[in-house]
Amino acid sequence: MSKKNKFFVVWDGREPGIYSSWDECKRQVHAYPEAKYKGFMTEAEAREAFLSPYWDFVGKNAKAAQPTKEQIAQAGLPVKESIAVDAACSGNPGLMEYRGVYTRTGEEIFHQGPFKNGTNNIGEFLALVHGLAFLKQQNSNFPIYTDSKTALAWVKAKKTKTLLAKNAENETLFDLMARAEKWLADNTYSTEILKWKTEVWGEIPADFGRK
Repeated sequence: MSKKNKFFVVWDGREPGIYSSWDECKRQVHAYPEAKYKGFMTEAEAREAFLSPYWDFVGKNAKAAQPTKEQIAQAGLPVKESIAVDAACSGNPGLMEYRGVYTRTGEEIFHQGPFKNGTNNIGEFLALVHGLAFLKQQNSNFPIYTDSKTALAWVKAKKTKTLLAKNAENETLFDLMARAEKWLADNTYSTEILKWKTEVWGEIPADFGRK
């Protein structure tokens, strides 16, 4: 990483966002599987990059190749009779919202937000727990898809590990996180949680289309 870079964008890491030092960036990406990040000279460049796909800023030669026949065969097809969840955040922290959709049609099942001073990871976690609670309430045997490794890890641990500081603007979010953690602690569920294979299937159906 060049020493000239003053801002660092983390697209995929413990807490995606824009960081003003390499040390801060490193805490988000070190030992994180397939972390995606890059340094920029100016904050304006970093902000533009954060709102755009990672591959637009790492060079055409590094862009992910189309999935091979072997990858497609191995991945198979997504389960259409399922729900998919995702979140979107304008800035990090910033206005965050999340939703769940019926995978086959994209029909929206639930949508929460926008919430002030949130993060994408928090939204992905809340969306997943919301989906689990919804499916249990409906006595549904549908599986649920997420494209977030962080949300999967937090749900498995039944605990969020956000670095976001609590303040007056995001009290509601912290209350929702506490309620989600309590739901995970108090409930059992048979829902199968599946990782959406973006590299083969494209964007998850619940995606907000803002990358």
